[in-house]
Amino acid sequence: MDCTALNRTGTCPSNYPRAIEEEEPGPRSTCPEYFRWIHEDLRAWAHTGITREAVETAKRTANFRLVIVNGKAYVERYQKSFQTRDVFTLWGILQLLRRYPGKVPDLELMFDCVDWPVVGKSGGYAGPPPLFRYCGDDRTLDIVFPDWSFWGWPEINLKPWEGLQKELREGNTKKRWMEREAYAYWKGNPAVAETRMDLMKCNVSEEHDWNARVFAQDWVKESQQGYKQSDLANQCLHRYKIYIEGSAWSVSQKYIMACDSLTLIVKPHYYDFFTRSLVPVHHYWPIQEHDKCKSIKFAVDWGNSHKHKAQEIGKAASSFIQDELKMDYVYDYMLHLLTQYSKLLTFKPVVPKGAVELCSESMACNAAGLENKFMMESLVKGPSERAPCTIPPPYDPPSLSAVLRRNSNSIKQVELWEKRYWDNQNNSSRLRGIGCYTIYRGD
Repeated sequence: MDCTALNRTGTCPSNYPRAIEEEEPGPRSTCPEYFRWIHEDLRAWAHTGITREAVETAKRTANFRLVIVNGKAYVERYQKSFQTRDVFTLWGILQLLRRYPGKVPDLELMFDCVDWPVVGKSGGYAGPPPLFRYCGDDRTLDIVFPDWSFWGWPEINLKPWEGLQKELREGNTKKRWMEREAYAYWKGNPAVAETRMDLMKCNVSEEHDWNARVFAQDWVKESQQGYKQSDLANQCLHRYKIYIEGSAWSVSQKYIMACDSLTLIVKPHYYDFFTRSLVPVHHYWPIQEHDKCKSIKFAVDWGNSHKHKAQEIGKAASSFIQDELKMDYVYDYMLHLLTQYSKLLTFKPVVPKGAVELCSESMACNAAGLENKFMMESLVKGPSERAPCTIPPPYDPPSLSAVLRRNSNSIKQVELWEKRYWDNQNNSSRLRGIGCYTIYRGD
């Protein structure tokens, strides 16, 4: 980082490596299973390719156009994103270029920083617009990309993922699972979605105890008090933690699942780049969307009666987050996604007249406060000494169907247990009626 040179010349430095020496021959590690979804996310263009016309169509809702030519990044901005989403997304891409100089191919793409996917599968396009964003759903073709919070979210004092991941690992050791509160915990902003407002009804009251302890997060008050009550590393205090979507998907999922607690996931409608590899009753416990309170109570009662299995599921989730969501893999996912995307382009990427070159210096040297702090903490210091992992092959249709069927069957099995539980409750039998059932993954 040479801010002096940047201030003197007004241009990005030219002395950073543009390529790295070939790694020593030998077997490379295979990327985690969720990398296979890269092929699925790009399947809409597998036979037709991506035309310039299709890219320009995606401009309609994009916050910026990113162009990479000869290892340099250029951006053409269209509209400011909410808070610093665009800033830290672009920062993350610059760190990818520093980590793997010479490996990121020439490309041109549109990026939309808004939560909701918009490219419908039945949109009537001559060719669907390839639009990058942070999440997708089963009805859309938006291309999912790691979200900005991996490099920090200064507006809520959320640290970059690499350092925070270590803090969460240490926070996990502060209280053994058996010593934790035997309830389901959630804390967040309920005002962003009706489903979260509905969750607040599950809190303990004079009439009911649904085994849930849910709290509304006041970010204005929290910022005034120095974020003392929102330290994620100090929130691994309950046996169960609830994940529920906001206006769309939520960045909170990776933090919630890192706690060794059994994660209770209220039926999601969106996915991000890694969540499609999560297996119900192996990584998390599914919660019904339209009957949350009863579903949560059953899940907690089941876990408290099957402590060993509950701990096993919680540990599988935190191991996934710690081992398969390391920043090494986040960067490798970005590299493989952009590489596969670039292969589909039917045109030669060019730098538009309105674009400006971006580099780490031009962003960090002009940043202040937490923006600068988080950028410096997440700065890639030099080219990676390890080769990227090897992307696994795409799913064939029978394999993909088997994955989806397994997940669906596991969720249906939990719903069946839950129904029997409440039937038995009505008969004053409580948990005896489900004690003999064995959890299985369905595969």
